[in-house]
Amino acid sequence: MLHLSPNHYKNRKIGTLVENQTSYALDHVIMHVYETHKVAEKVALQFNAPVLASMFQGKKIMHLRDKQSFDFLPGESLILPANELMCIDFPIARLDNPTQCLAMEIAEERILKVVQRMNEQMTRSDGREWQLMDYNFHFTNDASIYQILQRLVYLFTENHPSKELFVDNMVQELIVRILQANSRKAYAADSSYIMSNTQLGHVVQYIKDNLDSTITNDELAEKACMSISNFYRVFKNEIGLSPVEFINKERIAKAVRLLQNPDFNLTEIYMACGFSNRSYFNRVFKKSKKLSPKAYRARFTNL
Repeated sequence: MLHLSPNHYKNRKIGTLVENQTSYALDHVIMHVYETHKVAEKVALQFNAPVLASMFQGKKIMHLRDKQSFDFLPGESLILPANELMCIDFPIARLDNPTQCLAMEIAEERILKVVQRMNEQMTRSDGREWQLMDYNFHFTNDASIYQILQRLVYLFTENHPSKELFVDNMVQELIVRILQANSRKAYAADSSYIMSNTQLGHVVQYIKDNLDSTITNDELAEKACMSISNFYRVFKNEIGLSPVEFINKERIAKAVRLLQNPDFNLTEIYMACGFSNRSYFNRVFKKSKKLSPKAYRARFTNL
């Protein structure tokens, strides 16, 4: 879970109990911190630039145009276009436990500059160009995005003469990581076009179909009709994870589904997900979900 820095608490002022706003502005990017200290409904919010919203603590219920209402929780982020009107409920905000959220406005020209650089240096396997991410993209922060966001929270509230340079570098990496996460979402969607018309789409589908088996980089590179080194580079550029990291991510996603079914014991689950032994399965699962498989199942059962 993201944490606000001591400098923020030291300098911010509470002017309202609902969506109290503290803003930190630099060229091309503004970071807002919103804190709500009491239950509220139908609070409107809108930004003039594309925005990344990320939850620190609490819970919001988001109502967006052309999208079903959904819970917005700690560890999650949301990408919104400029001028998108949000309507937000705060069902659990309290004085002693406020709902806290970060909203980072990034100028579209800054995003386009990063996209241009990606197209110059990170060629996609199917020849398509990188584009602006899908807006209203709601996702769980992976470790890399979490670390960037936490660093940005610190940098924005730090009084350092090189803050602008530090933030600019971190924002560039954040844009790349989010575009890669968006690319992973497209592959996970099983689009018939992607699976039948891209080399990586075919490889991703093969991985998803064979999670219970041993999968090697040599095998995947052959299916992609690439050398091993080129396959590894292209895969990581486009997906944002190494092949092994992606395989483990898919295996953990499958394990989560199976853990919700009491008919499967833990041995059956780790074998069905392609893990060679229980110890390795436990280690990878806990790294991803911050709980052991046994503890995760117990929590799900007790809901």
